[in-house]
Amino acid sequence: MRKSSLAVFKPKDFPELKNDSFLRAACGEETQHVPVWCMRQAGRYLPEFRETRAAKDFFETCRSPEACCELTLQPLRRFPLDAAIIFSDILVVPQAMGMDVQMVPGKGPTFPEPLKEPDDLQRLRAKVDVATELDYVFKAITLTRHKIEGKVPLIGFTGAPWTLMTYMIEGGGSTTHSKAKRWLYLYPEASHKLLKQLTDIIVEYLLGQVEAGAQALQVFESHTGCLGPAEFKEFSLPYLRDIARRVKDKLKDSGLDNVPMIVFAKDGHYALEDLSESHYEVMGLDWTIDPRSARERTGGKVSLQGNMDPCALYAPKEQIGEIVKRMLEGFGTRGYIANLGHGLYPDMDPEHVGAFVEAVHTHSQRLLKLK
Repeated sequence: MRKSSLAVFKPKDFPELKNDSFLRAACGEETQHVPVWCMRQAGRYLPEFRETRAAKDFFETCRSPEACCELTLQPLRRFPLDAAIIFSDILVVPQAMGMDVQMVPGKGPTFPEPLKEPDDLQRLRAKVDVATELDYVFKAITLTRHKIEGKVPLIGFTGAPWTLMTYMIEGGGSTTHSKAKRWLYLYPEASHKLLKQLTDIIVEYLLGQVEAGAQALQVFESHTGCLGPAEFKEFSLPYLRDIARRVKDKLKDSGLDNVPMIVFAKDGHYALEDLSESHYEVMGLDWTIDPRSARERTGGKVSLQGNMDPCALYAPKEQIGEIVKRMLEGFGTRGYIANLGHGLYPDMDPEHVGAFVEAVHTHSQRLLKLK
C-alpha cells in the first residue's frame, strides 16, 4: 500500500535553499536584487486558488496539510517571488484555545460565542497542547518545505496577542474595536491575563513552526491603529517583545538555528522607534509611512519590509513600475524586503501582481549597478 505524502516527509533532510536573498536582506546583508513577496500572495485573486478552494470550508482547508501546501505553492508557479508564506490563518490559535470560529461567506471570521466579561475566560482551555491542537499547521509547513524544493524560503506566522484578543471579544471584524478596548479600560487585569495566555501559546506555536521547517516568522499585529501610544505600550508592545525574546532564547536552548523574525504592526506609525528595539530583525510597514522617514526613525537597527499601497496594483502596469521605482529609491537596496503595505485584495489582476514583482527585481538591479 502506497504511503501518504505526510508519512514520507519529515522535518529534516530538506532540499538545499537555492535563493536566500530574502533571508540575507532580513539580516541586513547585501543581495543581488531586492527580494519581494506579497502578503496574501496565496489568495482569491488567483483563479487556481479559487478553483482549489471551491465549495470547501475555509478552516477545513486550513486543517488539510496537502491543501495548504498546494495553495502556498500556487503563486510561486506564476511569479518569481523570493519567499513563500504558509497558507493558514491567525485564528487557528483561538480555535486551539477552545473557541468556535467560523468563516461566514460575505461576512468573514465569526465567533458565535465571543468573550464578553472576564468570567468568560474560564471557557478557554487552561492548558493548550500546541503540538496536538496545531499539528496540522506543522505538518503543512514540513510538507511544503519539501515540495518547495529549496526554491525560496518558507515563512511561518501568527497573529499577535492584542490582534487575537480583539477578534475573540469583538466576535469578528470591527471598525472601532470598542468592545475589546472596553476591556482594556474596564478590565485591565483580565486583559493582561488573556494577553499573557495568548503570548505563551504563540511562543510554543512559533517554536513548533521552526521545528517543522519554517525559515522565518512574521507576527501580525493588524489592529495597532485602534490603540493610542500609551495603550500600545501597555497592551501590545510588551507582548510583542516577549514573543521575540522568548522564541530566540528557546531556539538557542534547543540547539535550533535562529530564524529572522518580522513584526508587522499595521498603522503603528507612532511606534517605529519602539518596534525597532523589540528583538525583531525586520519591521513591516504599511503604506502610510514614508520610506525615508522610516529609515531615519529606525536608525538602521532593523531591516524594513513593505510598503506599497495594495491599491496601487489597480494602476496601469507602467505606473506600477514608477511607483516601485520611487519606493526603492526611498528605502534603498540594503536591509530591505519589498512587499505591499497590506495583503492582496480578491479583485486584483494577477498580471499586475506579476508587474509589481518584475519591477522590484528590475529597478533594484539597476540601482545596485549604479552603486
